[in-house]
Amino acid sequence: MTSSTTKSSVWAILGLFSALTLASFSVTLADESGNHSTETTTAEHVTSEVADGRSATAEHATEGEHDGDHEAGHEGGGHELPNIISIIFGHKANPTITDIQYWENVIFAFLAGLFLVVVAQRAHAKRKMIPGKLQNLVEMMVEYFYDFFYAMLGKETKRMMPLLGSLFFYILTMNLMGLVPFLKSPSTSINITLSLAIIIFFYSQYVGFKSLGVLGWMDHLAGSPRDVTGWVLVPLMLPIHIIGEFAKPFSLAARLFGNITGEDIVIFALVGLGLSLTGEYLNVGVPFQVLFIPLGLLFSTIQALVFTILSTIYLSLMLPHEEH
Repeated sequence: MTSSTTKSSVWAILGLFSALTLASFSVTLADESGNHSTETTTAEHVTSEVADGRSATAEHATEGEHDGDHEAGHEGGGHELPNIISIIFGHKANPTITDIQYWENVIFAFLAGLFLVVVAQRAHAKRKMIPGKLQNLVEMMVEYFYDFFYAMLGKETKRMMPLLGSLFFYILTMNLMGLVPFLKSPSTSINITLSLAIIIFFYSQYVGFKSLGVLGWMDHLAGSPRDVTGWVLVPLMLPIHIIGEFAKPFSLAARLFGNITGEDIVIFALVGLGLSLTGEYLNVGVPFQVLFIPLGLLFSTIQALVFTILSTIYLSLMLPHEEH
């Protein structure tokens, strides 16, 4: 593993990390703004009701609404086990932007990125001609993924390897965090998975512009017409390809979010089952969730690999055909 490759991987992790944070921040602010607008509209409606002499009805409706929100909040957060943040700062059904629990997914995403940066730095700082265990492991993984990506990207592999390799290990780390007691998998937040998918979307468009040029990029969206039939189908293929480009990040985000959330639901159900068997006598349940850990490790790896492979395919489609 060369020094330039290691440094490129570290910078790729940091860049991926920074872009993820900015995207998550904008999405969460938009959610908070929408909630604030809804609450303002509701308050104005209640005030109007009171002015019309129907204060009792408005009060009853408001109480019912708050009860519904409280139940919905518990239902939304009822599929995952407590983590260190919710234990220390207390679980809230509807945390606001000023609560640290509101940012717990971003915080755990930061921890995942920080862990990878520390590992990469240690492997780079302690490199030797005769590699140690950590250096040997990192070099083996870099070599394996380079050969893996080369089959799809060709000579562009060296340029895209830092991003795609960092993407795989970053998603894998976040997925596995859900299996560790008192931690939480940030992949169970649609904001996190969508942020990663948005990064791939913009980078793939950048690769298309740089590799194909503006005219080549437009030709790609038009379906690369080369005969009369191709040009006749341009009005049909162009909107289909445009819709497909925008659908790719949403499919990536939804797939990762749904599968990792499903894993958390299964673990939560197994823990609940173990507690229900001994809850009347002991405070410690039967650890049925341990049986799911091997499958959890497998599913987490598969989902990280699927996200990375699809991202690689999207990038390869933006390259000239002779390059892949």
